[in-house]
Amino acid sequence: MFNDIGALELVTLVILGVLIFGPDKLPKVIQDASRFIRKIREFSESAKEDIRTELGPEFKDFEFEDLNPKTFVRKQLMDGNDDLGLKEIRESFDLRKEMAEVTDAVNGRESASKDLAGGVSGSAAITAANGSPGAPDLLKKREQPAKDERPPFDADAT
Repeated sequence: MFNDIGALELVTLVILGVLIFGPDKLPKVIQDASRFIRKIREFSESAKEDIRTELGPEFKDFEFEDLNPKTFVRKQLMDGNDDLGLKEIRESFDLRKEMAEVTDAVNGRESASKDLAGGVSGSAAITAANGSPGAPDLLKKREQPAKDERPPFDADAT
């Protein structure tokens, strides 16, 4: 219950307890507090048992910790229950490799690693994905127009 209380905090609580309640009343206050915590735990356990009996035998292994969404997701997706094949997907996804390929494509360099689609890599895969080989390469930097030359008009962009 108090696993995260260090020695300094414990000493501080004892000193505050002695200052507030005095050395004569402090043992009685500690007994009352421990009795109160024990009653709260008993009440909580009896409420859990009542809920389990009311739910019926099909919920006999029901854990209240499963109601926490984080715990529920971890139990359903991360444990050995791999009905959806998520383990293979998680293992096959390499974020560093994907980011390196995107960085190479943005910078216009050929990627050293091969793409999954037929061994085509880097910007060549994107050009092939655009369609025909005559399609403009969107990763290639445009040449700067001359001073008196107007930039091309794109009706869709306005």
